[in-house]
Amino acid sequence: MKYCSECSAPVELRIPPGDDRPRHVCTVCSTIHYQNPKLVIGAIPEWEDGRILLCRRAIEPRSGLWTLPAGFMENGETTAEAAARETLEEANGRIEVGELYSMYSLPYISQVYLLFRSKLLDTDCAPGIESLEVGLFDELEIPWDTLAFRPVRHTLQHFFADRKAGCFRLRTGTLEPPVR
Repeated sequence: MKYCSECSAPVELRIPPGDDRPRHVCTVCSTIHYQNPKLVIGAIPEWEDGRILLCRRAIEPRSGLWTLPAGFMENGETTAEAAARETLEEANGRIEVGELYSMYSLPYISQVYLLFRSKLLDTDCAPGIESLEVGLFDELEIPWDTLAFRPVRHTLQHFFADRKAGCFRLRTGTLEPPVR
């Protein structure tokens, strides 16, 4: 950040009084510009027969790989509204949003994933502008080797294990940067 969004003056990185970390602070109006993690909100859309709706990404990052419908939460919406909107945008899928199922923190890229169990209301799904294709997959058909994001992989692994056990519980964790 170089300029203040309030008055257009330059900003500088400094620790404001009462804070414990450097922030972008306006040199003229003293507005503190907080930069916080992005919330990635999505759904685990499940059809009546147990299959899960996945989308093959048409955009970066990870174009061409598969994922659950998810994306950045918008201002002015609830997390459930974000999950439903992302499913509609990416897969033209209509869902009934259920309970929060997984939450993964990725501090190295300042993201938090929240994924909700959801009931897919019909199978009239089609790729949205951000998807190359969509499909319903049972556990054995999931394209595990071409999943785009680690929180999605962990969520699906836990989901299928919990479903077999007959007991779903909130899954949480912190993911460190991948080893390269």
